[in-house]
Amino acid sequence: MSTRDPHTGATDGDRSAAAQARGASSPHREDGSHTGKRESARVRIFDTTLRDGEQSPGISLNRQEKLEIAHQLARLGVDVIEAGFPITSPGDFESVQAIAREVEGPVICGLARTSKQDIDAAWQAVKDSERPRIHTFIATSDIHIERKLQTTREDVKGQVRAAVAQAREHTDDVEFSPEDGSRSDVPYMAEVIQIALEEGATTINVPDTVGYTMPGEYRAMFEELYRLVPGLRDVTVSVHCHNDLGLAVANSLAGLEAGCRQVECAVNGIGERAGNASLEEIVMLLRTREPSLGLWTGIDTTEIARTSRLVSRLTGYQVQPNKAIVGRNAFAHEAGIHQDGVLKERTTYEIMDATTVGLRSNSIVLGKHSGRHALNKALQEMGFELDGQALNTAFKRFKEIADRKKHVTAMDLEALVTDELREEVPGYTLESFEAEASSLRPPHARVSVTLPDGSSASGSFTGDGPIDAVFQAINVATGIAPVLSDFTIGAVTEGQDALGEVSVVLEVGGFTGAGQGVSTDIIDAAARAYVRALSVAVARSQASDAIGLPETAT
Repeated sequence: MSTRDPHTGATDGDRSAAAQARGASSPHREDGSHTGKRESARVRIFDTTLRDGEQSPGISLNRQEKLEIAHQLARLGVDVIEAGFPITSPGDFESVQAIAREVEGPVICGLARTSKQDIDAAWQAVKDSERPRIHTFIATSDIHIERKLQTTREDVKGQVRAAVAQAREHTDDVEFSPEDGSRSDVPYMAEVIQIALEEGATTINVPDTVGYTMPGEYRAMFEELYRLVPGLRDVTVSVHCHNDLGLAVANSLAGLEAGCRQVECAVNGIGERAGNASLEEIVMLLRTREPSLGLWTGIDTTEIARTSRLVSRLTGYQVQPNKAIVGRNAFAHEAGIHQDGVLKERTTYEIMDATTVGLRSNSIVLGKHSGRHALNKALQEMGFELDGQALNTAFKRFKEIADRKKHVTAMDLEALVTDELREEVPGYTLESFEAEASSLRPPHARVSVTLPDGSSASGSFTGDGPIDAVFQAINVATGIAPVLSDFTIGAVTEGQDALGEVSVVLEVGGFTGAGQGVSTDIIDAAARAYVRALSVAVARSQASDAIGLPETAT
C-alpha cells in the first residue's frame, strides 16, 4: 500500500516513478546529494515559459524552437513543463504533442478552460507523454465571473465539477486553478476548490493573476484556505504569481512559507504584461537560503545560465544587464572597495558562486581547421543532438563563422545552433544585400528577398544609416511597411571578432512579430532578424486556421 505525502500529495509509487523517469536529467540525483532531505520540503518547479511566457507580446516560437527549449528545461531538471494551450491553434497543438512525444523526464502539461472541447484537445496533445497532466482553470473572482464570463457563482461551480471529472477520465494527474484567486472571495473560492478535490484534482494552483497581492496577504489567503479545505493537505498546492508590482518572487516565497510545494514560474521571468515569477530567482533563492527556509528543489543550477540564454535568443527578449542571477552584471564588481574585497575573499561581496548557475564556463574552443566530427562532438557535449541535414547546415554556418573569427567558443556554438532553429519560420527569406555608407551622402542599400510563394523580389532605398537603409530596402522588396517597435544589438562574446546578435520586433496590421539574427557582420544579423520578424508578423496577421486565442491569464 502506498502512502501519500501530506504536503505534496505524492504517493510512494509516484515518487518512485518520478525518480526513475527523472533520474538521468539531474546530476543531483546521480551523485546522491539529496539523500537525507525531506521529501515534504521539496518544492516542485512548474515551468510555464512555453505557455504563459510565449504570451508575451511579439514572441512566436515555432515547433522546433519550442522543442529545443523543452529539451533544455528537461536538462535543467524542472518537474513540470506547461508546454502550451493546445486548443488555441493547430500549431500550438502540434508543438505540445511533439514535446509530449519527444521530451522525457518532466511531467508534460497542457492548459485547458473548463469546456469539453478544451479538455479533449489538451488530452490529445499530451497523452503520448510518459507523465501527462491536464491543467484546467476558470475565474472565481466576482469581477471576472460577472464581467468576463457573464455568469454566476453557481454556474462556475458546475463547470469546475464537470471539467475536473472529465479530465480525470483521461488521466490521474489533473491540476485546477481558480483564476484571479488572489482577488476572489476566499470562502467562495474554498467551495470551488473543494469541488475540484472531490472530483479528483491532484494539484490546486491559486494564482495572483494580475500581480496585485502582497506577500502577507498571499500567505494569509493560503493559511485560510488550508483551514477551510482540510483536503488541501493531501494534494500539491501551487503558487503562480505575476510581477505587475515587482512582487512575483516575494509572493511565491510567501506561498511556500504557508505550505505550498509547487511554484509556477518562467525562465527570465517572461510572461503576460510584466511577466511571471522568475524561475532562476526562485531556484537560487531556495538554494542560497536553504539553511533558513528548509526547502529545496531538484534543479541542476549549472544549467540556469544556458537556459536563460537559449530562451532569450529564441524569444528575442533580451535579459536586462542588472537582472538577478542571469544578468551580465549579476556577478560584476565596479567599485574599487568591492573589487578589493572579492579578490581577497569572494564571499565578502558575493552570496553565490557564478559557476553554480553555469556562468564563466566556456571551455569548448574550435577553429577553422576543426572538422565535422569535432563540431558534432562539441555540440553533443553541450546537449545538442544534430544529425543529417541539420548537422550539415550547422557545419556550413560554423565554417562561415570560423573563417571570420579565430576561435569559436561554446557560447558562439549556442548562438549558431539556436539561430539555425529559426530557419523553419515560413515567409520571407533574405537572399543577399549590399550596403553603402559614407559621411558624404546618405547610406544606400540593395536587397534581394525570397517571397512566401518562392519568387524573388529586389528593392533599394536610403536610410539614416546602413541598417536603416537595409530595412527600408526590404520594405520596398516585400511591399510591406511594418512599424519597428524594438531594435536591440548585443555581442555573444567579448572581443572585436565577437558574433553580433540582433533582435527586432515589428508590427503589421496590429500583430507583432519578433525575429533574431546572428552573424559577425551586424548588418547581416540585423537583416536576418528583420525578415524573420516580418515573416512572423505577417503570418499572424493573415492567420485563418486559429480557433481564436482564449482568455488565459492564470
